[in-house]
Amino acid sequence: MTGGLTTRHTSRMSERMSVPTDAGEMPAYLWLPEGGTGPGLLLLQEIFGVSGYIQRRGSDLAAAGYVVLAPELYWRLDGTGVDESAPSAIDDAMDLAGRLNWDTALGDAVTALAHLRGRDEVRGGTGLIGFCLGGGLAFNVAAQDSPDALVSYYGSSIPDLLDLAPMVNVPSLHHFGLADAYIDPATVERVRGAVTADGRPAEFEVYEGANHAFDNDNFSFHHPEASALAWQRTLDFLGRTLPTVRLRGVPGTSPAGVL
Repeated sequence: MTGGLTTRHTSRMSERMSVPTDAGEMPAYLWLPEGGTGPGLLLLQEIFGVSGYIQRRGSDLAAAGYVVLAPELYWRLDGTGVDESAPSAIDDAMDLAGRLNWDTALGDAVTALAHLRGRDEVRGGTGLIGFCLGGGLAFNVAAQDSPDALVSYYGSSIPDLLDLAPMVNVPSLHHFGLADAYIDPATVERVRGAVTADGRPAEFEVYEGANHAFDNDNFSFHHPEASALAWQRTLDFLGRTLPTVRLRGVPGTSPAGVL
């Protein structure tokens, strides 16, 4: 792993908005790139909710040229997020996630993707990026409603969703730490085998010494080197599979904002 890489965030402002669903208005955050238009990215949260960290990543992706939508997947529950820096963060987040109905959350995510696709600001395709809970949910959405690209960080439910792997035929990038407290290396290799089978266009990256949630710079598992390297790879991948307007058709380039 390359040393000396550090996580850097940009500061594009988000807009609070909502996505219509069959049960009412789902709260969400929206970020627009500098030019106001670009490819769309649906950003799916960790178990902590649409936290300050997730909002920073939304801002980073907007700075790279994307229209980013992050729905609050816990909106149907009595809490929408957890302070991941709190001593009780894991227990509180596990409680929220345990009360989340997977099929309902999947439907909400599919609805949010359709909403994003239909926005006037979105030009040039729509992709998915998810972390932890959202990484697995993004994989499930990709199997049900093919996006143009998928990025999944340590998708915690993917090991239980591998029967869906043959239906995920879009370009995808998966990140896993090899010191993950919740997904052991043998399981990581099982996921690798399933998502890359039969020549599917999946890229798979692992990080020595990195735990679960290694990208979250507000959580105790944060691994700065793995975080920075994975983010660089993420932006490179998006530059190839979901290029912004200013980069489309230019060989060997990546979106602005590469670390």
